[in-house]
Amino acid sequence: MANQTVGGVDLHYYSLCKRKLWLYRKGIGMEEEHDRVMQGKLLHENSYPRLKEKETFIDGAFKIDAIDGSYVREVKISSKMKESDKLQMLFYLYQLSMRGIEKKGLISYTKEKRTLEVVLSDKNRNKIQKAIAEVYKIIEQPSPPPVKKLPYCKSCSYYAFCFAREVGEDDA
Repeated sequence: MANQTVGGVDLHYYSLCKRKLWLYRKGIGMEEEHDRVMQGKLLHENSYPRLKEKETFIDGAFKIDAIDGSYVREVKISSKMKESDKLQMLFYLYQLSMRGIEKKGLISYTKEKRTLEVVLSDKNRNKIQKAIAEVYKIIEQPSPPPVKKLPYCKSCSYYAFCFAREVGEDDA
C-alpha cells in the first residue's frame, strides 16, 4: 500500500482520528450519505464564484479548492476542527512547494465569517513531513487502530460503525 498517494483528506482524518483514516483508506466509505459531508460538498460547489479554476487537481495526486493569486484557498463550514484543517492546508502548501510553487494558505470558515492564514514555515514543514510518514504507517497496518471516544465522535459518519456494540447495548 505504500505506493498509494496520500492526499489532503488523509491528513485531515489523521489529525482527527487514526481509525477514521484507516477505515477511509480501506474503502469503508461512510461519508456519502452523511449530512455533514453533504453540507461540505454543497459549500465547495458554491464557493469562490469569481474564480475560474476551482477544485484544481495537481499532478493526479491531490485536489485543492482554489488558487487565488499567491494563496491556496480552502473553505470549511466551521472552525471546530481547526487543527485538522490547518494540517490539510499545510499538506497542500508542502506538496506545491515540492513542485517549486510557493504559496500561502487561507482557510475560510463560513459560519464564523473569518479566515485563517497558514504559512509553510520550517517548523510546519517538519510537522507535515512527520504527519505524512505517520499516515503511511497507519494505512499500512493490517487492522484498524482501536476505537477512541473523542468529543466529535457522535457527529462522525463512522460513529455507528465504530460504536455498533454500544449503540445496540443502549437500546437493549
